[in-house]
Amino acid sequence: MSHHYSGADFGFPLDDARLDFCDLYAFPKPGDTDRSILIMDVHPSKAIPEGATTAEPFSPEAIYELRIDTDGDLVADIGYRFRFSPSENGAQSATVSRVEGGDAAGAGDGGEVIVEGAPVSTGAEARVTQAGEYGFFAGWRSDPFFYDAGGALNDFQFTGDDFFADADVCSIVLELPNSELGDGEVGLWHRALIPTDDGNWAQVERGARTQVAVFLVPNEEKDAYVGGEPADDARFVDVMAHSLEHTGGYSPEEAKRVAGTLLPDIMRYDPSRPVAYPDNGRLLTDDVGDSNAAIFTNGKATEDGVGPHDDLLPDFPYLGPPHENRADA
Repeated sequence: MSHHYSGADFGFPLDDARLDFCDLYAFPKPGDTDRSILIMDVHPSKAIPEGATTAEPFSPEAIYELRIDTDGDLVADIGYRFRFSPSENGAQSATVSRVEGGDAAGAGDGGEVIVEGAPVSTGAEARVTQAGEYGFFAGWRSDPFFYDAGGALNDFQFTGDDFFADADVCSIVLELPNSELGDGEVGLWHRALIPTDDGNWAQVERGARTQVAVFLVPNEEKDAYVGGEPADDARFVDVMAHSLEHTGGYSPEEAKRVAGTLLPDIMRYDPSRPVAYPDNGRLLTDDVGDSNAAIFTNGKATEDGVGPHDDLLPDFPYLGPPHENRADA
């Protein structure tokens, strides 16, 4: 189900929905191809197990991070770190920092602050912050992902029932000049970090390609997977190939070949080229469910009968208002 519920048994990292990444999007700004829109969605509202979703949009203990590899070595050269204040009378604010080089490759809460004290939206109105060359939004939004999740869980027997039609997510949306991404094609992924008792940070979630962890990484490998780095993803080819043998009836050799095309778990993005998931970025309307169904079933199922949502906005932050009646503080 999207990248929703990436923990074991369709659970959340540390049983906390606020730490669960859903989807990653990257596309040129409509009407201005010198700028890009990057969207990270977390905290799916249709929670499994029950009770894991909270009214607080983002975890104040966590670091949410967008990682950018500019030279193709699968190590982050640039990072955008998002921190959120504790809820106060139902309100949160956000701080965004930028790191480069060795600081981007590591784990920490430092960096150059580029957005500070930005209000988090909890209601229908999108509270947008402009800070220099950056546009920023964080808060509850209508989930743009569309998919017949029930059909996928029923041996990919699709009925066209969009599980996410009335779902919400918490979105982090960043608009920035393409020059801030480096030159040419970059690799993107997101991750979540939490503090450890010894004063360090532990990675408890990461990804870029939708549904890979959910359907193809077995329970006993999921902690290692979400705690890992793209540079080490080759170690998961065999376990994912084994899953593909079962979901799609692939031969062992073909399953291993297909698994290799799904790793490393990054999103390649070149803003000068047309967007086409999974080869280059991802639009809010890209039908990821259909393409993944074809992969997971070895072409036995090629569409789920579900299409893009009709509540997308023409302007920043592009995501529709949340379905739940949440009043901004």
